Amino acid sequence: MDGTLLEATAGQLEPRKPEPPGPETSPTVAFIINRTRVRNPDRFARACRASAVARGWAPLFLPTTREDHGEGLARHAVNAGAELVFAVGGDGTVRACASVLAGTGVRLAIVPRGTANLAARALRVPRRLRAALATGFGSHETVLDLGVADGTPFTAMAGIGLDAAVVEATRRLLKLHLGWVAYAEAALSRLLGQPTEFTIRLDGGPPLHRTARCVVVGNAGLLPGGFPLLPDARPDDGLLDVGVLTPSSLTGWVRVGLRVLTRSRYDDHRLERFRARHVQITSPTPLPRETDGEIIAPAPSLEVSLRPASLIVRTPKS
Repeated sequence: MDGTLLEATAGQLEPRKPEPPGPETSPTVAFIINRTRVRNPDRFARACRASAVARGWAPLFLPTTREDHGEGLARHAVNAGAELVFAVGGDGTVRACASVLAGTGVRLAIVPRGTANLAARALRVPRRLRAALATGFGSHETVLDLGVADGTPFTAMAGIGLDAAVVEATRRLLKLHLGWVAYAEAALSRLLGQPTEFTIRLDGGPPLHRTARCVVVGNAGLLPGGFPLLPDARPDDGLLDVGVLTPSSLTGWVRVGLRVLTRSRYDDHRLERFRARHVQITSPTPLPRETDGEIIAPAPSLEVSLRPASLIVRTPKS
């Protein structure tokens, strides 16, 4: 990619040194790029380099691979002295970078290029490249919490049950062509499946027993398409928002959908919402699980905690 991206040799990635735009003291900015999400890699790299150089930064380009979705590249960027890291891709790329940058003081910026872009939407990061770059190189910052689901960090949402099954069933090519609508297509044939007996503990309190289709835990509360399932969720409030979905009929799902579309905070037996700092979810059998749209191994439980105020992200001014 324009002579600056990582080259793969003998199964190892060897990054070329960043090209400083001016004095040797120019700070380094790393662009961690999911190449499957960038239509014209060379033109994209040129635009990013021009924006960086114009602002006095030395750009370093690190494309993801099948073996490294971003964690190793983010560690390389930190070790190389990068003061700012752009995650270019979807929620999986953002999650990978955030998991490494949390607690380091290195700033994270986002260029949304995924299907759902839940973290970027929650933070109001613009999708247009020029505007996203201006936000990332700007001075406004937000200190975010980071969720951790069974050891896997996430920025937006984790879940067990139906939501993970839908993520797993969504076809990659449809996501590329249809965006968030691909999730809806995968969900339609699964809405009327069998419920599961869940036990939920919030901050070590008494168990809540629910017969539900899924339980989701949000640091941000948006569904693909930007629909607010958890309208009170904020990634900087020191709390996790929990949603328990129990519709058992098509009519029930329609009512939940209308509640989401209208941003209603009304709860009933079809949709309950809670808030906590630590969430334990168990079921009788192993179920699909996901974090930020990435499938993790099925299991009969999901334990979610919070790393408060651990990630600094460049965001638009209010």
